[in-house]
Amino acid sequence: MPKFNYVAMDSRGKETKGTLDVANQNEALDRLRQMNLYPSKVTETALDDKKRAKGKKGGKAAKPKKKGKKGDINIPMPKWMQGKVKPKVLTTFTRQLATLVDAGLPLLRGLRVLGKQERSPALRSIIDELAISIEGGSTFSEGLAQHPKTFNKLYINMVKAGEMGGVLEVVLNRLSEFMEKAEKIKGKVIAAMFYPAAVMTVAAGILVLLMVVVVPKFQQIFTDMLEGKPLPAFTDFVIGISDFMKQQTIIFPEFAGGWPVPGPAIWYIVGFVVFIKIFVRLKFGRLVIDTLKLKMPVLGPVVSKVAISRFTRTLGTLVSSGVPILQALTIVRETSGNMVIARAVTAVHESVKEGETITQPLESSRVFPPMVISMIDVGEQTGALPEMLMRIADNFDEEVDNAVAAMTSLLEPIMIVFLAVIVGSIVIALFLPLISLIDTLGGQ
Repeated sequence: MPKFNYVAMDSRGKETKGTLDVANQNEALDRLRQMNLYPSKVTETALDDKKRAKGKKGGKAAKPKKKGKKGDINIPMPKWMQGKVKPKVLTTFTRQLATLVDAGLPLLRGLRVLGKQERSPALRSIIDELAISIEGGSTFSEGLAQHPKTFNKLYINMVKAGEMGGVLEVVLNRLSEFMEKAEKIKGKVIAAMFYPAAVMTVAAGILVLLMVVVVPKFQQIFTDMLEGKPLPAFTDFVIGISDFMKQQTIIFPEFAGGWPVPGPAIWYIVGFVVFIKIFVRLKFGRLVIDTLKLKMPVLGPVVSKVAISRFTRTLGTLVSSGVPILQALTIVRETSGNMVIARAVTAVHESVKEGETITQPLESSRVFPPMVISMIDVGEQTGALPEMLMRIADNFDEEVDNAVAAMTSLLEPIMIVFLAVIVGSIVIALFLPLISLIDTLGGQ
């Protein structure tokens, strides 16, 4: 009976090799499926021996074949050239890998397939390194841990839990759904804020242009035409603001050939931005900024709902994937994105560590609304905490959608009225002297 050499992957993604005594290749494939293995290569032993014999001519050892296509040079891309993998690209990769593994394709072959079609050079290089790591005997989670800038602790620990439980395809599906929903909420908030931000930026540019360039020219015209007569009070007020903005934003020195030079206000703004960037990197600074985000008059409730949705969805996804509750709380704390939420999660971690409930520290934090605390309490008592957490996340996602839509519809008329008042005031201030001049000419 012929022998067949095989290379296969087990349910944890680890590569195994061996030999089977079967009649043909199809029987070998059936035997491997019965052993819960996913074959990536099955060849007859006699054929392998012939290939080795062909490689030995004149007593010389055959040179090992290089992997990859002919002409390819497998030089790893330097880390500094790889760039950063965008969340949207990583989400697509996770969904595609989950689909391939769920369809029964071995993990290693799935990575090879995705590596060939990936357009992002950074992610393609990482996928190749993951495949090499798995071929060397490492698990998928160990390979992911070698790229902490691309795969966070949430991603790595969920994959690790899936490998330990033998449900990697289920965990990858949950992880892809989690990432897709997070990107969807983030995209909706960005899309809703893009229009107001763009309008306000253009409006600010037009306002500066009017006050710094147009109004001073009208001032010169009024001085020549009115021949020393006083300007209307409102026009004087607008011209005073124009002079102040011109001095503070742009200086036109005569000796520099008229080239504009940034004024003091520009440097103040640059200094303020630098200070904020440094301040946010400090632990105390991040706490202050995150607290202000949650307490802002209009945006505060939206930011709070997004943070609560992220907390509940992350914790629910981890617990339902088999990650221990203490480890899940540690991951949630590190991936919360808000220092106030992170402090509340730290208190929950200590409470659970002491054998107490989750609800008491959540209530003490004064961040989570009573409805959320009550639902978590019910889920904890009934043993359905993951399902309850996911239900809370879905509910808050809908509330975020409604709040963003309401805020956008409210901002549009406010911006229109604001711009009309500002531009209209400038136009009226410039026309008042002309009206007085026309009246004078009419009287003559």
